Amino acid sequence: MLGLDQETWNTIAGYGKFFITLFVFVIFYSYAYSIYKRDKTGERDFEKYSDLVLDDSIDSKPLEDRRNNEEDKKEKVV
Repeated sequence: MLGLDQETWNTIAGYGKFFITLFVFVIFYSYAYSIYKRDKTGERDFEKYSDLVLDDSIDSKPLEDRRNNEEDKKEKVV
């Protein structure tokens, strides 16, 4: 295509795979850290969400009150 031989294309592909893997690694651990931080600060209790798998009947009470969450979001914006 651009006059590059097979070895050069393999080198470019190798670097591409490395940087894509590095990018995915950073995104994943950033997300995991944010979950850990929110759980430790008490912003959100993820244990409730894990219990949802075991208790998923229609009669179960909601995990969070949507009205309070919407009001909290409005207060944070103002």
